[in-house]
This record gives sequence, C-alpha cells and structure tokens, in this order.
Amino acid sequence: MTTGPAETPPGTAGVLVVIPTYEEIGSLGGVLDRLHAAAPEAHVLVVDDASPDGTGELADARAAADERVHVLHRPGKGGLGPAYVAGFGWAAEHGYAVVVEMDADGSHPPERLPSLLAALEDADLVLGSRYVPGGKVRDWPAYRLALSRFGNLYTRWALRLPLADATGGYRAARADLLARLPFDEVASEGYCFQVDWAWRAHRAGARVVEVPITFTERAVGRSKMSSSIVGEALARVTWWGVRDRLADRLPGRLSHPVPARVRDEGGAKVLR
Repeated sequence: MTTGPAETPPGTAGVLVVIPTYEEIGSLGGVLDRLHAAAPEAHVLVVDDASPDGTGELADARAAADERVHVLHRPGKGGLGPAYVAGFGWAAEHGYAVVVEMDADGSHPPERLPSLLAALEDADLVLGSRYVPGGKVRDWPAYRLALSRFGNLYTRWALRLPLADATGGYRAARADLLARLPFDEVASEGYCFQVDWAWRAHRAGARVVEVPITFTERAVGRSKMSSSIVGEALARVTWWGVRDRLADRLPGRLSHPVPARVRDEGGAKVLR
C-alpha cells in the first residue's frame, strides 16, 4: 500500500530517497526535515514494516502534507535488504532516475546528499564512506568501531572488493544500474545486503566512487544491530569469497576486470 498525493507524478523529482523504518517515530520527522532542507527537490519513499510505535502513521501524515513524501507499507518486519528491494522496485515503477539509500535514525547526514548526487554525475554508484580521508565516526563505542573496521577490511580481502566502506548504508545509484543487477537473487537481510549488492555492482563493471561522510550514532531509539546480523554477514562474505576463488580455478570462467573508475592503489576513487 502506498500513500501520497496522486496529483503530482512521483518521478518528476528525478531523485528518490528510500528510507526503511521500523520503530523510528522519534527520529523520522527530523530526518525528513533535514533532508528537504538539504535537497528540496528530492522525493522520499518511507518503507515501513508495520512499526507498532506509529512510525507508519507519522509517515502517512507527512505524505498527506507534502507531495514529495510517499509511503510503502509492508505487512511486518522483514529485514533491511527486502525493504530496500521493495523500495527499488517502487522507484522503477515510478520512473525515478536516481535512488538513494538512507537510514531513518539520523546517522546518515542528509546535508551530504548534494555531494553524493554531484559525484553521481561521473559514476554509477556513490558510497557515503566513513573510512576514506575526511570520513568520520562519532559517538560509537570502541567495540562497534572496531567491529565495523574489521568487517570492512575482511570484506575487502575476502571479496577482493576495492572499497573502504562496503558495509555502509548511505549511497546513491543510477536507476539503470539497479535495473541490471539481479536483486531477485539477493537473500541478505541485514547490513550484509549492502556488501552483497556493492559487490555485484563492482563485478558488473559499475563506476563506483566513495565520498566522505560523518556517521553519527543515533540519538533516539535503539540500534537494530544484533549478533545474528553480524553472523549472517560473516558467513555470507566468507562463502562468497571461497566460491569466487574456487571459480578462478575453473577453465573458461568469465573474467570480471576492475573497471577503470575504481582502479587505483587504494581501491575505489574517492571524491571530496
């Protein structure tokens, strides 16, 4: 079910920011305000997984008052990956040229959205990166920062993926890239979803760049991170890496060269 004024064709804005939500009533309104202050022309699709705290109702109210806001209601909590895939499908149906991923908790700075969109002029996929020069993480406990850094280093090694922050969830992509990636094959539900499709994009020859962002720990609500999400990511990345290396040994395997846009000493191109 979607809500939003019917008189304005959604695709006229060109940019759709997909924001998955589950119990984010305390932060969603502020994120929408900051987003539209930074990028007034952008449209937003809130993908709510039947939040029991009223997040979906808040999103409906914002959609009724603002033609740039739309809502996709899902029947229950189904995970981050499936929520984004549903949002990508909605964006394709409504003709958006650019799709952005953004968290609802305020950790992704909406003020950096113009920088991501500017970088997309010469790329297919732009990642908001915490771990390139200029990127920062604020208010995280040491163990969370260590876990995140290790996860990205391990991902880079296991998948031979030249990205500093493949697990990050703040990114912008051209719709034509999303259209040619097999999201019907993506089974990841947690933040491993971000690794999954960044890897698929890289292997498909996408032009990938990273721009620095300051990631700030949520001030309202509680994190959705859990040991099961971490376990899923570790298991899947390990299996993908093993399978990829085994495939290298098979005769006649199609090569996946690193595209020129991301071939440098440190991996993906970094834009400030």
